[in-house]
Parts: sequence; structure tokens; C-alpha cells
Amino acid sequence: MYGGFWYHIRHAFDHKDNGLYKIIAINLIAFLVLMVLRVFLTIGGAEELYRSIVSVFMMPASLSRFVIQPWTLLTYMFFHEGFFHIIFNLLFLYWFGLLVQEYLGSRKLVNLYILGGIAGGLLYMVLYNIAPYFSDRVDGALMLGASAGVYAIVVAAATLRPDTQFHLLLLGPVKIKYIAIFYVLIAFANSAGSNAGGELAHLGGAALGYLYILQLQKGVDMGKPVQAVGLFFEKLFSQKPKVKVTYRRGSDNVKTKGGTAPVNSGSSGSKSTQEEIDRILDKIAEKGYDNLSKEEKRKLFDFSNKDV
Repeated sequence: MYGGFWYHIRHAFDHKDNGLYKIIAINLIAFLVLMVLRVFLTIGGAEELYRSIVSVFMMPASLSRFVIQPWTLLTYMFFHEGFFHIIFNLLFLYWFGLLVQEYLGSRKLVNLYILGGIAGGLLYMVLYNIAPYFSDRVDGALMLGASAGVYAIVVAAATLRPDTQFHLLLLGPVKIKYIAIFYVLIAFANSAGSNAGGELAHLGGAALGYLYILQLQKGVDMGKPVQAVGLFFEKLFSQKPKVKVTYRRGSDNVKTKGGTAPVNSGSSGSKSTQEEIDRILDKIAEKGYDNLSKEEKRKLFDFSNKDV
């Protein structure tokens, strides 16, 4: 791929294997829609209508309410209301997501985000219903935000490549394992505060991110069900071009609906297939990037920089 951050955001849905930018784009679109609704409905004296609309997408702590709104276990992780809330979430998602996507690929990054959000939502709901501290507020508690999924990606990146360094303002180079530890400690310290529900979700996402990488290193991909659902919808909405192939002696051409294109009759090993890339990514997850051969690193580099 080519272009900068905003190019990828604008064209997030035009490219395959672009999970990080798709997640960021969905969060931004949902935030802008809610912001416009909030401004117009509040000015128009319909603030209660706005709150009712938003609550349809928010994760409830109440079991009885969740039973009639089960979709909120997925929708809550794509919505924000506060400007700083979404900014910090997306910054951490971008910084650590780039690392995860580089070593594990786009699909596993999406797996992490979705599973982290689900784990965070479930932990939030379970603890609100069993812990005495939350007993007087469980019925009215609602949650939204990408934090649980982001925590999963942050901790997964730190588990996968703990000694990778980020250059932080005023602090200089810091290993990401220390950033992740600090990030989780903040959530734990605040889990009995004013945003207790959100912090509990953060801890659930963090635990999922750590467990996901440990299992992946053992050859078990916990995200296969998420990936299967994603592939189903990808195939459902993708348009397959009609291709008619004809062969004439002395001319290796393929006739398509848009015209005729030459076929490269050279070595079939010159280009990396998706199957080869998946095998290389699995090897990275199991043994690490440094254990790849020069040829595997070349194929991964060529594939990550091709235009799709």
C-alpha cells in the first residue's frame, strides 16, 4: 500500500487486509454521527430522544436489559461521545495496532479488537451483577467506547514484542512492555472509582490480549470464529468479476469483460500468494520475526508494500 494515514482512512474500505484503518474509520464515522445528532437534537429540545438513540448501542450492565439488546456486546465498542475519549483510544489503537498488524496480519488484529471488546463487555456485566459495590447502580449502568478492544491490542503487542521501543515525549525511548504495564495498572487502580465499569472492561480486554498471544504461540488461534464470520460477510458483499479465459497457440492472453490482458508465463514463484503470506505470519506468531528466512522476509515485505 502507499500514502499516509489520512489516505488509508479515506480508502479504508477500498483495500483488503486493511483491518486497522477499517476499525479506526468505523469509530470516527460513528463518533461524527453521534456528534451531529447530539447537537441538533439538543438544540431542538429533544435531548431525551438523543439519549434513547445512543442507549440502543451502549452495553448495559443489567442482565434483563442485555437479553433484549444482545447486539450491544458488539456495537458499544465502536461508539464514543467524548472528544478526548476517542482521540486517546484511537492513538493507542494506531500505535500498537501497526505493530500487531505488521507481525500478525490484519485479520488477527481484527480478531484481537473484537474479542477484547467482547471479553471486556462480559467482565463488566458479570462483575456489576455479582459485586456488592455495584448493586445499587446496575440497572442504570451503560457503557460505550473502544477501550477494551484497544487494551487487548496494547497488551497483545507488548506480549508479542515486549522489547520494542516507542519514543515518548519527555521520556525518550521506552519499551512497550512498560507502557502496557502502566496502562493496565491505571485501569486496576481506577476499577473502584467513578468510571469503574469502563476500567473493568479495560482489564477484561487486557487479559484477552495476553491470553490470545500465549495461545497463538502454542498454535491455537482463538480468533477463528471471528475470522470465519468476517470472511462470510466479506464474500457476501464482494463482487466477483466475470472472467472468460481463451487460449491461442503462440499467445498467452486472458480475455476479460474489460478487454484482453497478457499472462506472465514466467516463474510462478515470483509473486507471494495469500496462502504463503498466511504461512509466514503463522511462523512469526509461533517463532518470531527473527526466525524467518531472507526469502520469507522478502515475500512479506513485497506483499505489505504492494498496491491492493
